[in-house]
Amino acid sequence: MAKLSAGKRSGLESMSDARGVIGAAALDQRGLLKKMIAKALNGGEVTQEMMVEFKCHVTNALTKHASAMLLDVEYGLPATKCINGKGLLLAYEKSGYDVTGPEKIPSLTEGWSVMRLKEHGATGIKILLFYNPDERADYNEQKKAWVERIGAECQALDIPLFLELLAYDVHGEDEAGLAYAKRKPQIVRDSILEFTKDRYAADVLKLEAPVVMSRVSGTTAFTGEEAYTREQAMELFRSTAACTDKPIVYLSAGTTSEVFLEMLELALEAGVTFHGVLCGRATWQDGVPEYVKGGVEALDEWLNTVGVQNVRNVNKVLERAYPWFQARSIQA
Repeated sequence: MAKLSAGKRSGLESMSDARGVIGAAALDQRGLLKKMIAKALNGGEVTQEMMVEFKCHVTNALTKHASAMLLDVEYGLPATKCINGKGLLLAYEKSGYDVTGPEKIPSLTEGWSVMRLKEHGATGIKILLFYNPDERADYNEQKKAWVERIGAECQALDIPLFLELLAYDVHGEDEAGLAYAKRKPQIVRDSILEFTKDRYAADVLKLEAPVVMSRVSGTTAFTGEEAYTREQAMELFRSTAACTDKPIVYLSAGTTSEVFLEMLELALEAGVTFHGVLCGRATWQDGVPEYVKGGVEALDEWLNTVGVQNVRNVNKVLERAYPWFQARSIQA
């Protein structure tokens, strides 16, 4: 295990709180945010100005309490001026993926490089990869090579790389269904085992829960069709987190704030050593209808009450998370 370089260490320090825990907010959504605003507009047009304005106001409010902010370069660059001195993660990948086939091949935002992201203030780089070990081997080799290239680029520019891994179905199952929920833990586990390898040069793994919370009996998120008991879910949290020695942060994956908090509590109850969060929609999604209905004044009022409280609630849970520099890969 190579010693963490000065630049990578400095970048991780910029994104963590005084204890070394990463409590970052995420607003790098592009197409998804556009759809959310359009829905609140009842199908009305979403302008570039609206996207930029929303990101600036959310970023300004949340970074007063979050340790860092994740933004995109398509709509989020003006918001990088509103991060209140906190760390800045910039997303390198293009929004979405190649939709000409089901295999979810990623690509990078045109006209950008790690050097350019760094020149625009990034103290860390984030990429998103949809991965399933059961996907066709040639597609998975493409994805592995893609991560290798970006990892090498981040090493050359001495900046930390956050690799976000998201599972998806390749068996024709409904991703909201019971069969996929039972299959998901193995997808998450095998993906971590692959991308924790040194060849990919990821410094932090941004992970989803290995379970579907609505399928965990004994939780308030449970909706009535069990894929795992509470005890089984805790064991899955433990066993998947044990697949890497790198710092891990959990993502909220579009759940509500309440479900995300319960997920984090379950991980802590299971004794998982994790190092923070990169929390997106769970903190700010309910601000979208407020913004559409009442403009920036209504959005600011919501952000400075409910939105900020959402972040504080996460921060309270993170008091029991671990500093990133205690991860085994850093200690080695």
